[in-house]
Amino acid sequence: MGRCDKHSYCLELLKTMKEKKTTPPKFNIYWIYGAVIFVLLGLSLFGGNDWQTMSKTNISNFEKYLNSGDVSEVIVVRNKSSVRVTLTPEALRSSEHQAVVGKNILGQENTKGPHYQFEVGSLELFEEKLEKARSDGINFRLEFITIENRWLDTIIGFLPIIIIIGVWIFLMRRMSGGGAGGPGGQIFSIGKSKAKLFDKNTDVKVTFKDVAGLEGAKEEIQEIVDFLKNPKKYTILGGKIPKGALLVGSPGTGKTLLAKAVAGEAKVPFFSLSGSDFVEMFVGVGASRVRDLFKQAKDKSPSIIFIDEIDAIGRARGKSNITGSNDERENTLNQLLTEMDGFGTNTNVIVIAATNRADVLDKALMRAGRFDRQIYVDLPDLNERKEIFKVHLKPLKTVKSLDIDFLAKQTPGFSGADIANVCNESALIAARKNRKSVGRQDFLDAVDRIVGGLEKKNKIITPEEKETIAYHEAGHAIVSWLLEYAAPLVKVTIVPRGQSLGAAWYLPEERQIVRTEQMLDEMCAALGGRAAEKIIFNKISTGALSDLEKVTRQAKAMVSIYGLNDTLGNITYYDSSGQTDFNFSKPYSEQTAQVIDKEISKIIEKQYNRAILLLKNSKDKLKQLADRLLEKEVIFKDDLETILGKRPYKTNDEKIEEAVALKKKK
Repeated sequence: MGRCDKHSYCLELLKTMKEKKTTPPKFNIYWIYGAVIFVLLGLSLFGGNDWQTMSKTNISNFEKYLNSGDVSEVIVVRNKSSVRVTLTPEALRSSEHQAVVGKNILGQENTKGPHYQFEVGSLELFEEKLEKARSDGINFRLEFITIENRWLDTIIGFLPIIIIIGVWIFLMRRMSGGGAGGPGGQIFSIGKSKAKLFDKNTDVKVTFKDVAGLEGAKEEIQEIVDFLKNPKKYTILGGKIPKGALLVGSPGTGKTLLAKAVAGEAKVPFFSLSGSDFVEMFVGVGASRVRDLFKQAKDKSPSIIFIDEIDAIGRARGKSNITGSNDERENTLNQLLTEMDGFGTNTNVIVIAATNRADVLDKALMRAGRFDRQIYVDLPDLNERKEIFKVHLKPLKTVKSLDIDFLAKQTPGFSGADIANVCNESALIAARKNRKSVGRQDFLDAVDRIVGGLEKKNKIITPEEKETIAYHEAGHAIVSWLLEYAAPLVKVTIVPRGQSLGAAWYLPEERQIVRTEQMLDEMCAALGGRAAEKIIFNKISTGALSDLEKVTRQAKAMVSIYGLNDTLGNITYYDSSGQTDFNFSKPYSEQTAQVIDKEISKIIEKQYNRAILLLKNSKDKLKQLADRLLEKEVIFKDDLETILGKRPYKTNDEKIEEAVALKKKK
C-alpha cells in the first residue's frame, strides 16, 4: 500500500509540475535598439585614437626621448595644456618603450600612437623648447589641436539617427497597439478576430436565474448549453449537435442578456463580438476575421460563438448592389456561410446570433444546417413582466406595500429594457423628492416620463391654445370611453410633455389577434381630438398630427396588409421574408394604387364622421370635461366616471375575473 501511495504521489507531482510549467521570458526588441545606440556612442566617443592606450610620462623624459630622436610626432592640446607623443617605429622596438605597445581594449597593438601623454605648466615655454629642438636639427611633426566637448558633438552628430530610431520605435508601438490593443494595433493584426473570449478563468456573473421570463427561449438555449456539456447523451442515439441558433426579437427583449447567461452557465469557451466587428475599410479583412474566429473556436472546441446584430453582415446578397459597394460585406457573408456549413465544417462549435431584423437576412444563412433553430424572443406578457419587475426591484429600496401586479398591468407592451428603465427612473424620481423609499406614485411618474417625456410647466401657452388643447384631449377621452373596443382611459393632462402639448394615457388590452371592429374603434378614438375641435370651434389645427399619422398607418395596414377591406378583398402586399425585389417598384398596378388610396381615405373619413356624431350627442359632457381639465390640468378615470357615468363596457381583465368567480361558485 505504501508503494502505491508513493507512486500515485509522484504522478500527481508530475502532473502539477506540467500545469505549473513556466513560460520562457519573452524577448524584448528594445534591447536591440539599446545595443545599437550603445555601439554608435562608443564608436564616436572612443573611436580613433581614443581607443588607444597612452602611458603617462613627464616633460623631463619627453626631452630625453626628443633629444635621442625617438619622437616622430608631438600633438599639443591647447585647451587642455596637455601633450600627446608618438614614437618612431625604431624606438618602439627598444625594450625601454616595449610597455607602450601593449594591446588596447579590442586586443590590437598600439603601433600608430599616440604612446605617451603628459601635462605642461606653460604652453608658451614648451613651444619655445620645441622650436629650439627643431632648430638644432631634430626632425619631428608638430600639431596644435583643440578638443571640444565630445559628448555634445556626438549627440549633435547622431541627432538625426536618434530621431529616426525614436520615430521608428513610436511607429512600432502604435502598430502593435502599444502592447494593449491600441488604435494602431490593426496594422499587423488587422485580419485577426476582435472577439472577446470568456472561459472558466473569466468571471461572468449573469446566469439563467438573472433572466426573468422568456421561458421558451431559455429552455432552448439551455438545451444548447447541455449539448456542449454532455454531447454523448445526444450523439449516442445518432443525433448531431446543432450548428447554430438565431435569436430573433424586438429591441430590448433580452437577446443579448440570454447570450450573457449562456456565457455564465456554459463551462466552455465563449467568443462574443458584434456583426460590425467584421467590417473594416480594407478589402478582405472581414473574411479573414471570420476565418480567424472559427480557427480560434475550433482550437478551443467545444466552444460557442456569439455574434450580436448579425444583420450587419448577414443581409441578403445582390440587393441594390449597383456600384459594387457591398462586395466586401458579401465576401464576409460568404466566408461565414462556408465556415458554418461547408466542406471544412468545424465540429463542436455552435454559433449563436441575435438580430431584430430577421426579414433582411440572407436565405442561405437562415437555412437548417447553419442556424438549425430560430428562437423568437417576444415582448413579455403580464406574468413575464411580473418576473422582470422582481429582478429589477431587488437593488431598489421600495415600500413594503408596493403591488408588483399593479406595475405589470400598467406597462403593457414594455420590453425588458423598458421595465429596467422604469425601475431606474422611479428611483431617481424618489431621490429627487428626498424620499427614503420608492413608492407606487414614483413608478407611475416614471412611466409617464418615459412614455410622454418630461413635464414642461414653464412653457408659455396662450389661453386660446390651452382651451383648444383641453377640448382636444377631452374629445379623445369621451370617444374612447363610449366605444367598446377602444383602450380604457387612465388619465388626461394638458401639461406639455416632451413634444406634445397635451396627452391622454390609455391602458391597451393585450390581444393576440385584432378584429376589424377593434381597429375601427381605435381609429375613431384617435380622431376624437380633431372632431372635438371641429364641433366646438368649427376649426381644425395642426395638433392632431400624431393622431393622423397613427390612423393613416392603421388604415393602410387594414387595406394593403391584413386584407380587411371588402373592395380589395383577401389580398396582402406584405412580404414577411423581405426577399422580394420591390425596392424600385410597387407590387401592384397604378389602378390598384388608386383603389388603395381611396379605400384608406374612405375608412378614415368614416371614423372621423363617427367621432363627430358621438361628440355632438355628448356636447355638454365634452364642455364639462374640458372645463375640469382647464381647472385641474390633470384628470383621472374617477373624473370621467363622475361626468360620464360608469363605462358601459367591461375590460378583458374584468371579464377574466368574472369567469374565475363563476368557476369558483360552481
